[in-house]
Amino acid sequence: MNVSMPTAQMWVDRWERQQQRYAFDREERFTVVADVVEHVTAGRSAPRVLDLGCGPGSLPARLAERLPGAEIVAVDMDPLLLALARARHPDAARYVEAVIGEPGWTSTLGLEEPVDAVVSTTALHYLPEHLLHSTYAELTTLLRPGGVLVNADHLAQEGTGFAEITEFVGTRRAERRRAFDHEDWEAWWAAVENEPELTALCAERRKRKTTHSGCSITLGRHVELLAEAGFGPASPVWQVGDSYVLVAIRP
Repeated sequence: MNVSMPTAQMWVDRWERQQQRYAFDREERFTVVADVVEHVTAGRSAPRVLDLGCGPGSLPARLAERLPGAEIVAVDMDPLLLALARARHPDAARYVEAVIGEPGWTSTLGLEEPVDAVVSTTALHYLPEHLLHSTYAELTTLLRPGGVLVNADHLAQEGTGFAEITEFVGTRRAERRRAFDHEDWEAWWAAVENEPELTALCAERRKRKTTHSGCSITLGRHVELLAEAGFGPASPVWQVGDSYVLVAIRP
C-alpha cells in the first residue's frame, strides 16, 4: 500500500510535533545517538546500522543525514508507520516489517554481514523482561565485536524516592514544552484514521492489533540483562529526567 509524498510529509511532520510532548529534549537525544554511532563507525565508508522500532523513519532520516554512506535497516511492526517512513524518507533506510522478539524475527532482516550499531528510541520498553533478555542475546549475534547497542528510552530508577524525583523532573520539563503543542498521541491517531489515503493501512493496523503496553524495567536491570546476554560494559551517556541514552558494547 503506497502513500503519496505530500500525505506522508504532512502526517510525519505532525508525528514529529506530537512526539515532542513525550520525548524530553528529543532532538538532542537523536543527536547523542548519532554521535555514538559516528564515533563507533569512524573510518568506515559504509557503516551498517540496525534501527529497532523505527516508526515513520525519524531516526533513520537523521542518521542518514549525519552518515550519508551508512547502510541502515529500519524495523517496525506497524504497517501504517512503515508506509509513512517509506514515502517520507525513502532513501534513508531499507524498511522491514517484523515484530521484535518474536521467534525468527532476525531472519527477516536480510543482514548479510554483522552490523556496527543497533539503535532504538522509545521502543524496547514495550518488551516484557523475558523477551528483552532474549532480544539482547540475539543482538549480540548481529553485532560485530566492538559494535554497540544504543537504547534511547524512558528507563525507571531503583528506589522509590529517586525514581519519583527523576520522573518528576522529566514530567515538568515535558509540561513546559506542551504549552506550545496541542496535539497528543491519542489526537494524532484519531486524526490519521480520518485520512482517506490511509484508510486501508489503518484497517490493516487494527487487524494486526499493533497496540502496546509499557513495561517498567529499571535502568539497573537493563544493565544486568545486557551483561547476561553477552554484552560487555553498559552505561548511560546522556540523561534528562528518566530519559536516557544507554550504550552497551559487544565484546
